[in-house]
Amino acid sequence: MEQEGAGNDETREGAAPLDDGKREKRKKRKDRPTGEVGDGEPDDAGVKKSEKKKRRKTADAPLAEELQDDDEEELVRARSPTAVEGDSPSGSEADADVDADAQVIGSVLDEPPLEPTDAPMRSPTPPYLPSFPLPLAPPAPSASDLARQGLDRALLRAELVSSSLTLPLSDPGVDLGLSERMRRRLDALGVHTLFAVQAALWPWLLSGPEARRGLYEPRRPPRDACVSAPTGSGKTLAYGVPIVEVLGKRVVTRLRALVVLPTRDLVQQVRETLESLCKGTGLRVGSATGAQSWAKEQRQLVEDLETKLQGGSSKVDILICTPGRLIDHLNGTPNFSLQHLRFLVIDEADRLLTQSFQSFLPQVLAAITPPTPRLPPQSATDADGLPVPDALAPAWRDVPRKWGDPEAQPSCQKLLFSATMTRDPGILKALGLRNPKYFMVTGAREGEQEDAIVREEFAVPETLTEHLMVVPTDLKPLYLFHLLHTHPITNALIFTKSAESTTRLMRLLEFFESSWVAEAAGREPVIARAYSSELPKGERRAILDQFKQGRIGVLVASDLISRGIDIPSVAHVVNYDVPLDMRKYVHRAGRTARAGRDGDVWSLVEEQEARWVREMLKEAGHWRRVKKLKMEESVLDPLKTHYMKALEKLKQVYSKDNKEA
Repeated sequence: MEQEGAGNDETREGAAPLDDGKREKRKKRKDRPTGEVGDGEPDDAGVKKSEKKKRRKTADAPLAEELQDDDEEELVRARSPTAVEGDSPSGSEADADVDADAQVIGSVLDEPPLEPTDAPMRSPTPPYLPSFPLPLAPPAPSASDLARQGLDRALLRAELVSSSLTLPLSDPGVDLGLSERMRRRLDALGVHTLFAVQAALWPWLLSGPEARRGLYEPRRPPRDACVSAPTGSGKTLAYGVPIVEVLGKRVVTRLRALVVLPTRDLVQQVRETLESLCKGTGLRVGSATGAQSWAKEQRQLVEDLETKLQGGSSKVDILICTPGRLIDHLNGTPNFSLQHLRFLVIDEADRLLTQSFQSFLPQVLAAITPPTPRLPPQSATDADGLPVPDALAPAWRDVPRKWGDPEAQPSCQKLLFSATMTRDPGILKALGLRNPKYFMVTGAREGEQEDAIVREEFAVPETLTEHLMVVPTDLKPLYLFHLLHTHPITNALIFTKSAESTTRLMRLLEFFESSWVAEAAGREPVIARAYSSELPKGERRAILDQFKQGRIGVLVASDLISRGIDIPSVAHVVNYDVPLDMRKYVHRAGRTARAGRDGDVWSLVEEQEARWVREMLKEAGHWRRVKKLKMEESVLDPLKTHYMKALEKLKQVYSKDNKEA
């Protein structure tokens, strides 16, 4: 150690070499015990240094805690002396530094101790890191949530009406808004009880807080309405009565109510109903279907065909028409105008809005709401250059209009009716509905009403019973004949997929009945007739009249008759060919169980169609309503002989027809 220390001193860079005397003194100083100077005499400086070191050690811990958040360099300075013993060239300088350190440490020790706090102490490091759970996928949205996407807010707030709801017409507790004249008229027509759609719609249109009974209220335009109700639930009266009540106060004849329907037969049926309601009011009802000549129809609708009048000229207050004929008159009949329209009714809206019908809707909406409020330049003028007076100017021109001002809109109120209301946002947007109110007549249970709003609800009468049978394809006609003779099924409509299928099934049924009746005396045959688009209109009307009178027991028909025709005597509907979609199923089923009567639907499903039909009914929430029937093939044995004879005759007929062709 001595040599190593000496070597270090000698080789220290920049230091002068030490002589032997100085080296000896330094060695003695290092080897001397603490507190001794010479021969047993205590060294006061050494004692002081020892005491200071002890005090420094005792103050070391609280000092570190006090300064643990300070800079690391400052902490090291506080804990270490400014000079290292043995490196200082003089002992006096080291003593001065130690005294300064002692003063700093003493000041720290003199400070009062820190008050205890409730702050939690740092938790010890766990022996191992816990394993975190793997991230989970978010829960899948429910079918109800998915169905809500893109739906109109007004549709989500639809008013649900129970299909079993009825209301006596004479009930004093309900204000229907009907005049005494209308009550007497309904009583004369045999209407004493209101169905669900009528009980919901009449108060809203005639007596409720949102009712508008004026002919023109451009500053308070009425709300539009969309109604989903089963066929045969009284929709014609639901809109016919309010129309007659509101228009009954008119003085000048103007076209104020327009009812658009998809078929001529429906137009004729609705016209008869509205004419019976208008008796005693002076209101005039007209129709336009193309059944009459063009010139005759123009003369029936328009008063003046020669003079161009800014307000138009009309002979009718209410017009019932098909879409194609309506467009023809808008484009080709002078003075035929929709500018005074108060009601626009679109019945069977699901069919009219999904087919083009010559794009009738945009043209009708444009005729109701002209693009500018100025007078048309083609108006006729007198000798002084003034417009020819025509008794009444159009109401929308009398109101200052500006874009975006709903108070300046025309007063036309749109009423949409259908058994299967569309939820297509594009179609609803194209209608230009004004703050629409939705009514849904449904048979949903108490806890299922919200789902009935969200999903596309297909309304059928509560009095309807539905049956389904899965049958082999080659024996499907035989199962039908078994139903006709065994249950028995009378006053029935049998639906096929086409006019050709109607003709073929009708021939097979005739051959079967002739063979079956000839086998035993006293048997009553099933009297059936075909009803299809191939028949002339007059013959179709005669067949319908005979069916209503009970002289025909079964009608074999295509989907021509599946919409809107009101035949009260229909007790059964048979889907011989299953419909392509749920809408057609609902419209076929709607031919029975009308106006609160009981009715049955029988669907004969081929084996390869069973899965698809089940999925269709399930998606519509309709599967559990249907009764599934199983019939053993052995029950058909008594009829098989006659069935084989009928097939042979049918084969001969078609072979003969092919040879002649």
